[in-house]
Amino acid sequence: MADAVTGGSYPADPADYRTDQPGYRSDVEDRSVGDLLGRVTGDLSTLMRQEVELAKVEIKEEATKAGKASGMLVGAGAVGYLVLVFLSLALMFALDQLMPIGWAAVITAVVLGIVAAVLFVLGRKQFQQVNPKPEQTVETLKEDVQWAKNRTS
Repeated sequence: MADAVTGGSYPADPADYRTDQPGYRSDVEDRSVGDLLGRVTGDLSTLMRQEVELAKVEIKEEATKAGKASGMLVGAGAVGYLVLVFLSLALMFALDQLMPIGWAAVITAVVLGIVAAVLFVLGRKQFQQVNPKPEQTVETLKEDVQWAKNRTS
């Protein structure tokens, strides 16, 4: 039977709840207030457990994305450091053939500074894509509040 408030279907009730009885009109008729409150309390309890589970899943997914981004940045930094050491020495010695070694070192340092700035900007952009807020959980909690308001009015 469709739920009159939300328009959706409601899960099966206990065995004594039969819709084939003559004069059947609603799912709350012939039920005590205690039964109804127990049913609502059980529904809310189940709903809250499901929301907590959803939040855990969403947070785990975002943490995994952040971990991968961190690992990539650390790996890139470690390997990039070694590559830049050797390339900077090669550049410095190559420039030493054209100018004094002091100027060759300064030019090499400026090039390394530019590379470091580019890596920093790319790493920061990667971290900005991580969303710590469980969007789906927040949305379903808003829907749950609206559903609860409609059920009680």
